[in-house]
Amino acid sequence: MSEFNLQNLVRANVQKLQPYSSARDEYKANGNEMIFLDANENPFENGVNRYPDPQQRDLKSELAKLKNVNSDQILLGNGSDEVLDLIFRAFCVPQKDNIITLPPTYGMYKVLAEINNIENKEVLLTEEFQLDVKSILNEVTETTKLIFICNPNNPTGNAFDARSIKTLIENFNGIVVIDEAYIDFSSYESWINFLDIYPNIIVTQTLSKAYGMAGVRLGVCYASAEIISVLNKIKPPYNVNELTQQKALQRILKVDEVFNEVESIIIEREKLIEVLQEVNFIDTIFETEANFILVKVDNATKRYNQLLEMGIVIRNRTNQPLCENTLRFTIGTSEENKKLIEVLQEIDN
Repeated sequence: MSEFNLQNLVRANVQKLQPYSSARDEYKANGNEMIFLDANENPFENGVNRYPDPQQRDLKSELAKLKNVNSDQILLGNGSDEVLDLIFRAFCVPQKDNIITLPPTYGMYKVLAEINNIENKEVLLTEEFQLDVKSILNEVTETTKLIFICNPNNPTGNAFDARSIKTLIENFNGIVVIDEAYIDFSSYESWINFLDIYPNIIVTQTLSKAYGMAGVRLGVCYASAEIISVLNKIKPPYNVNELTQQKALQRILKVDEVFNEVESIIIEREKLIEVLQEVNFIDTIFETEANFILVKVDNATKRYNQLLEMGIVIRNRTNQPLCENTLRFTIGTSEENKKLIEVLQEIDN
């Protein structure tokens, strides 16, 4: 890879953009009791009458400690989807640039490409659900800005060979976006640990999965301070609300509790895999590093409907490339998994 130059990738209008400066950007709290008459807020205190910190400083400080990065290497968003959309809008010129996605994978990459009017070049995974590195690099053109890698991958559950990801990073002058929504359930090392080595990677994570906070919508982006600075220019001023910041901070400060829950989910995952091996209509159980299991069955639609009739909602992934007749089971509580097992055994007879 030739020397990476971020400014060659940033859209010209974003480079020239003067970001909006909110009242809370101009005045930063210093701990003193102040009278706030700057932001046209309702003055009657109710816990949320003031605008939230637009840079989420307290939350970023704790995340920085947890992930061993600097606060200026973190961007927070209204779910990972907002973070991903910001990446598109910072680097991809509509009707000119293109991205590469690797189906079967998370569907929002394709949707966001369509919303932003960006060509999406799809390169299928191999039959073993691994990266086809040669084919990916063959699709790269001068206007390819982003490659999206979901790792561990959704819906397949497996993690990709680190050497393959490394090859892509080192041979692509654009940005490799590594979506690690499920990394907490994996034995693989996070690519956050390589931010200082590779300036052309962005790592996205979420509090929706391992941290059990899907309802508050908080996505996290880790990258170089330079990339984060670009994304900060275009993010909405108050994109993470006060309640989300408070709840997320409380949860992060209880990280041991989170780790215990993750360990429990992994144990339940392995128990469920053992049982699934005895279900006759399941042909293949795919390797997983996530909080779900993808299986190939005899008739996905039939089995999906049978489970639905028995009160269990799973995901039919048969419409995804390479995923014909597959079902995806999210790992539930011990009680929920026992019920699933009972139902599977019942409809297997």
